Amino acid sequence: MNTMTHKGYAARIEYSDEDHCFIGHIAGINDIVGFHGDSVAQLRTAFEEAVEDYLETCEKLNRSPQKPYSGNLMLRLPPEVHAAIATAAEVSGKSINQWTTDTLADILQTQ
Repeated sequence: MNTMTHKGYAARIEYSDEDHCFIGHIAGINDIVGFHGDSVAQLRTAFEEAVEDYLETCEKLNRSPQKPYSGNLMLRLPPEVHAAIATAAEVSGKSINQWTTDTLADILQTQ
């Protein structure tokens, strides 16, 4: 999976058949910040401008911009799933954290 990113922010992109253009939003923030372009190059430029505008607007409003994800993720799992993950990690010679990170990254690459 290829993700368009700029300054740690990611883009959520769709294609509008009605408008014949790509439409995007900055993913992972509560504010709705959109952009569009007729080509990938135009979309990338519009995305980067949208991120810059978002950061500048937050600064003008004396408001901290919402940060991209921290990298910490907490999950609630059934005990049997937790045990299976712990066993798989141990067998592979990895920590649960590293095994989970590697496994999720592999899944994302195949999407």
